Amino acid sequence: MDAPAPPILCLRDIALGDAASLLSRHGLTLEPVADGDPIPGSYWGEPEAGIISTTVFARGDTPVHSMLHEACHLIVLPPERRAAVHTDATDSVAEEDATCYLQIVLADSLPGVGRARLMADMDAWGYTYRLGSTRAWFEQDADDARQWLVERGLLPA
Repeated sequence: MDAPAPPILCLRDIALGDAASLLSRHGLTLEPVADGDPIPGSYWGEPEAGIISTTVFARGDTPVHSMLHEACHLIVLPPERRAAVHTDATDSVAEEDATCYLQIVLADSLPGVGRARLMADMDAWGYTYRLGSTRAWFEQDADDARQWLVERGLLPA
């Protein structure tokens, strides 16, 4: 019998300062939202993170993968496009793929998270990839997403 999967890691499970610092390095602000309050700019609805301009909104019950995903939507955009963002930032499949790839990479910068845990949480949440899992996509089918990020100076060559 398989052990039950651990619950999806939420913002309350990590140090908020670590997450805020990571976003700050990319010109973004993490704005904590009080438990039970609506999350501004949430595309998927609560408890998922929201984005407005250069701010990522999240509550303690917001999944870490959601906070990173929405932040990465902003990171992949040129600064002049960030200012116009409210709730939905994606213009293309390439940007969405780059966002997913970058959120996995950035998970390694958050103590207690890391890419393996983030990919497991992405699968548990319902991200879908043609190879069947986030890990398979990241390791075997995401060269175009990585190259997109490299070409824009968001990852080293």
